[in-house]
Amino acid sequence: MKALKMPFFYHFGRYLMMLGRCFARPERFVMYWKELLRQMTQIGVGSLGIISVMSLFIGAVTAVQFSYQLQDTFVPTWWIGFIVRNSMILELAPTFSSLLLAGKVGSHLASELGSMRNTEQIDALEIMGVNTYGYLVGPKILAAIIVFPLLIIFSVFFGIIGGLLAGISIGLYSVPEYVRGLQDELNPLDVQVMFLKTITFAFIITSISCYQGFYVSGGALEIGKASTRAVVFSSIVLIISNFIIAALIL
Repeated sequence: MKALKMPFFYHFGRYLMMLGRCFARPERFVMYWKELLRQMTQIGVGSLGIISVMSLFIGAVTAVQFSYQLQDTFVPTWWIGFIVRNSMILELAPTFSSLLLAGKVGSHLASELGSMRNTEQIDALEIMGVNTYGYLVGPKILAAIIVFPLLIIFSVFFGIIGGLLAGISIGLYSVPEYVRGLQDELNPLDVQVMFLKTITFAFIITSISCYQGFYVSGGALEIGKASTRAVVFSSIVLIISNFIIAALIL
């Protein structure tokens, strides 16, 4: 009854309890280690292709649009390389890639756990004495925190390549001009903010998605609703946290 009156506090409290239980000491370290490697492979390797393609075209369109904005101005064309690099590091790679991963990884995690809940696999593990929070949720969160930064590094790289290819193919600037912009001074704080955003987003996406899937009750229709909630809620919290990090640090 109280859950119906205060759904936010009910779910937030249960979410915090889930997090507290999922980082308990593992019963069998080998079992958790194998699950962690499986999740890292599934999240990292499975997402590398789509992250590369998306970043390539984001970098390309960033270069084209900034070239358009800066035409007929006194700003030198080599600045495009600088702008693309900094845009990818500070905002485009961590935020856009994480939003994409919220849809791909978040919905998958919610569906996987929801299916296990509906087929009573989670109940069976609990009867066997397994800490299901630690075994099913903890490795997923930890795997994302490890793998997401690697994916974002690839995203920055492909975004810069996309900007280079776009400028050359359209004739906006030459390779030496673009490279000169890339070699301009880089503030280390920008890279630190990129990794801070990435780790924060990885935790948000996986923890919220796991929560939605872990507590599913009902049939296949409820699993679909849980997947949708996982994507929507994690995306909203991600955008809000993106603003908070930028406002506090930059």
